[in-house]
Amino acid sequence: EIKDGNTIVTISDNGIGIDPKYHEQVFDFFTRLRPRDSDKETGMGLAICKKIMEHHNGSIDIESEEAKGSSFSLMFPPN
Repeated sequence: EIKDGNTIVTISDNGIGIDPKYHEQVFDFFTRLRPRDSDKETGMGLAICKKIMEHHNGSIDIESEEAKGSSFSLMFPPN
């Protein structure tokens, strides 16, 4: 999508979703929302994505609800 000259790419899944009260926290380094023994996540993936987007003067946003999946929108400004 092109909006106000910015390119917006949205990626969605049908996973477990994320409670809205945690939407800001998921972009912090080493933040894990599930118990450590439940999977192999490190708490770094979305934080790295946010840093990359910021490095390119862009942004990343989340829309999600528990049990309904998640959508991540990456906004790339014009060159």
